[in-house]
Amino acid sequence: MNTLFNIQDKVIAVTGAAGVLAGGTAKYLQEQGAYVVYLDLFQEKVDAAVEEAKKISDKCCGFACNVLDQDVLDQVYAQVLESCGRIDVLVNGAGGNMPGATIGPDQDVFDLKIEDYTKVLDLNLKGTVMPTMTFAKAFKAQGSGCVVNFSSMSSKNAMTRVLGYSNAKAAIDNFTRWMATEMAIKYGDKIRVNALAPGFFIGNQNRALLLNEDGSYTARGQQVINKTPFRRFGQQEEVYGTIHYLISDAARFVTGVVVPVDGGFEAFSGV
Repeated sequence: MNTLFNIQDKVIAVTGAAGVLAGGTAKYLQEQGAYVVYLDLFQEKVDAAVEEAKKISDKCCGFACNVLDQDVLDQVYAQVLESCGRIDVLVNGAGGNMPGATIGPDQDVFDLKIEDYTKVLDLNLKGTVMPTMTFAKAFKAQGSGCVVNFSSMSSKNAMTRVLGYSNAKAAIDNFTRWMATEMAIKYGDKIRVNALAPGFFIGNQNRALLLNEDGSYTARGQQVINKTPFRRFGQQEEVYGTIHYLISDAARFVTGVVVPVDGGFEAFSGV
């Protein structure tokens, strides 16, 4: 029997698990037989996510977790180890953006609000680094483990408007390569750190930016479609297979990579 993609009973912690992509990923991994730990900022959102997850199986639990609070991270890390006995995978799905860290089409670049810019950097970059540094202690002790980070198409492309988010995601790419190297050299080849870079998926945060109320493309949405050879936006389930692969034994010689899941957006110059 081929077990390369078997993730049965792996203990997988997912931050941002009440969100769209990370939350959908968490449910998918649970459907594949993994034990999933749902982590998100607000307890009520965690409770709602776990309630839904219980409809899949009992192989789940959840904790409110501020990924920017080290004391909380340490507490949750201890609770997960106590509940599950081990941690096999960390999926860093927490992140987001805010208006002050973006440059609107009618704004000047100097209208950037540094306070909001800093918050976006913290949430997306420190909100990945801090959970990784916390949960990877289990990987060091076990001699095995896997991290999957969420990057973005904006990490390599000079994408207008989203300055803070782009800067943070570019740093995520660097951190992914850096952490992959450090963990492998110091603790062995069974600890891997990778990332995926989603293309454009419609979610609550970007729906109005990309789609008009009648479902047609906004000017921004049309720009994205023009640079996407598939000529469509992604569907959230289209990230699941890549994450499944990255955390499975099928990818046991893969570390330090950022995998685009983007319909060709990164590959296409637009001309």
